[in-house]
Amino acid sequence: MRVTVIGAGYVGLVTSGCFADVGNDVVCIDTDPKKIERLNHGKIPLREPGLDAIVARNSTAGRLKFSTSYQEAVAHASVIFIAVGTPSSEDGSADLSGVLSCAHALGEKIVRDTLVVIKSTVPVGTNDQVLAALQKELHQRDTNVQVRTASNPEFLKEGAAVDDFMRPDRIIVGVNDAAAADILRALYLPFNRNRDRLFIMDVRSAEFTKYAANAMLALRISFMNEMADMADWLGVDIEEVRHGIGADPRIGPHFLYAGMGFGGSCFPKDLRALVRLADSIGEPALLLRSSLQVNERQRGILFEKIKAFFGGNVQGKTIALWGLAFKANTDDMREAPSIMLVDLLTRFGARVRAYDPAAINNARQIFKTTQGITFTASAREACEDADVLAVVTEWLEFRSPDFEWLAATLTHKALFDGRNLYNPAFVRASGLQYFGVGRGQSN
Repeated sequence: MRVTVIGAGYVGLVTSGCFADVGNDVVCIDTDPKKIERLNHGKIPLREPGLDAIVARNSTAGRLKFSTSYQEAVAHASVIFIAVGTPSSEDGSADLSGVLSCAHALGEKIVRDTLVVIKSTVPVGTNDQVLAALQKELHQRDTNVQVRTASNPEFLKEGAAVDDFMRPDRIIVGVNDAAAADILRALYLPFNRNRDRLFIMDVRSAEFTKYAANAMLALRISFMNEMADMADWLGVDIEEVRHGIGADPRIGPHFLYAGMGFGGSCFPKDLRALVRLADSIGEPALLLRSSLQVNERQRGILFEKIKAFFGGNVQGKTIALWGLAFKANTDDMREAPSIMLVDLLTRFGARVRAYDPAAINNARQIFKTTQGITFTASAREACEDADVLAVVTEWLEFRSPDFEWLAATLTHKALFDGRNLYNPAFVRASGLQYFGVGRGQSN
């Protein structure tokens, strides 16, 4: 098929590359000319394992092209995906200006029957707004073509997005008519051969499914973080609890990890948007609000532990920081827990020596006015001349460090494990004090 994807961000690039990789002819457009120029020179503007190879392979084969032209977008294909951002507005609701701008721009150019598919995460009713915008532009041009809309929300985990797209656990498609369903069923056939993963539903249900899925995962994380806070005071190891409850098939083991709270481009934004949507219909949304409150508190948990270790005063202390990205295998710093930790440490007079394998360039922009933070070229370098170590992101290279070397290097011989990566007994046997999240220590 001939496919156009609007948006060369995280979702748009993965969608474009993966559709092209199974033989489709794809044009990906973006209004940022610098981004398109970089892509045309083979430079990927984000880190996602496997994506650079897919983009390079399909660009070379001529199946994937990049452009800034809406004219080229509509001329190329009659199936057009909108995959632009929907950031939080000031009131927490989803900002749909990018999505609606795409709809108006497409409506100004479309000259044949077209299916416009919204892959961006959008509130219930957005498809109606997009269709109205398209029809308004077509009416003003007195153009007699049929335009349909559909919802096809993404369920991609950063750091595993290519694999998630190529081997999906479900493909959600919301349509208003059988013709749109047939088009999308055919387009997704290469990803749906082993067993049927395609769920066809009405548009509004598809829009809501995305929010409900993210809300459920966020709730699980917040629940475990609340349990971890109790575990610290009760002398309970939350990791043992995690294994115990995760063995129940009604619960399962996924998203039961206590830590520093959820971050990234999806969970915080989408949960706030869902709360705002609940407000608009008079629904109290008590669980959703509680999840956000727990998450906000959890962001400061490691700072509180470090401060308590130093008797309530971190002034003049040097903290080695391993990990800046909100999760491993990405350079994404959006709402990363490390941001609050660095802000609190430096605000109260500590110095931070930070290392991340991928996110340092993005972190430099975020902390460009922050006094007291320096960035190092390696995990070991971050620990040199440091008092204690805080681990914030679960990068593979942090999983099995030389604890004895850390004990000999860190002035105050303490490790603060914000991801519960390590065995406390083993760490202590190496000569370090160990502080995790919910590992049975009130401090």
